Amino acid sequence: MSDRTASRGPQRDAAVDSLEADSLIQDESAEQVIAGKTPWQLARGRLYRDKITMTFLGIVALAVLVGLSAPILTKLGVLDPYTFHQDLIDPNTGGLPKGPAGGISLAHPLGVEPGTGRDVMSRLILGVTFSLVVATSATIIAVGLGTLLGLISGFLGHWPDFTITRLIDITLAFPQTLMLLALSGMLIDRITSFGVPAGNWSNGVYIILVLGLFGWPYIARIIRGQVLSLREREFIEAARSLGARNRRIYTKELIPNLWAPLLVYFTLLLPTYISAEAALSFLGVGIQPPTPTLGNILKYSVNYASADFTFFFFPALFIAVLVISFSLLGDGLRDAFDPKADR
Repeated sequence: MSDRTASRGPQRDAAVDSLEADSLIQDESAEQVIAGKTPWQLARGRLYRDKITMTFLGIVALAVLVGLSAPILTKLGVLDPYTFHQDLIDPNTGGLPKGPAGGISLAHPLGVEPGTGRDVMSRLILGVTFSLVVATSATIIAVGLGTLLGLISGFLGHWPDFTITRLIDITLAFPQTLMLLALSGMLIDRITSFGVPAGNWSNGVYIILVLGLFGWPYIARIIRGQVLSLREREFIEAARSLGARNRRIYTKELIPNLWAPLLVYFTLLLPTYISAEAALSFLGVGIQPPTPTLGNILKYSVNYASADFTFFFFPALFIAVLVISFSLLGDGLRDAFDPKADR
């Protein structure tokens, strides 16, 4: 009996070890199953599953890369947006390019400008840079100012909330485009008096400031509504009870919970300002030739819309692709950050 028990001892120990190993594996797998995910991880997972949004994210990333590299490529001579090529222009047709489709060739893949012979592709690529600089700068001003005033209004309440809310109403009451056109001459002169070089520098600064200063009320209303709900949460009460000042609550408690709507609104406002820059350049307010922007190239191409349609088509296509890509990227980010979105 003792020999049989002794012979079963190692087998029993092995069985116990196997059961303990199985239980450890089950515990580890259970921990992996119940491991929580941060809101960013959940949003990133939704974003990766959205193939359409990822496609337009790639287009936006390419546009930003092109915008950053275009001035460098121009300095290196890879892009040539300013050189006139009169030998490519047919004087017998009123300055239209020689050859079919606006003078498209291996040297000029998108053709040349009527009347000047400048390379259309080089001007469009460099135009993306200036258009993105104007639109991004104006968006940063609008989002930054709107976030600051929205935080103050929603968190403090009382008379600061009343004052900022009335300021929002007054700002929204002004017709933005009409103000841009009516005040351009006076305000550009004032900007020049502060030391900004006259010409395209002062015109660009004017467009950026006016777009940014008229665009902040929308984001301020959004942030105010978010802060009104956040300020009653437990973590805000805990910060107050520990003696945290308002500045710390803004930077450490509120803003980290607002970055998702801020990112979404940024990507939705940026294409609006790309279109606004193009429209204002078309109206003669903004950066003027020979410095290229998508807006002033499109304005010039309208004169040849019937005689040289390709020259009109490519600037319009660049603007449409940029605006649609940023807009759909913003829609995708909004859906990804919304936990109730039906994916």
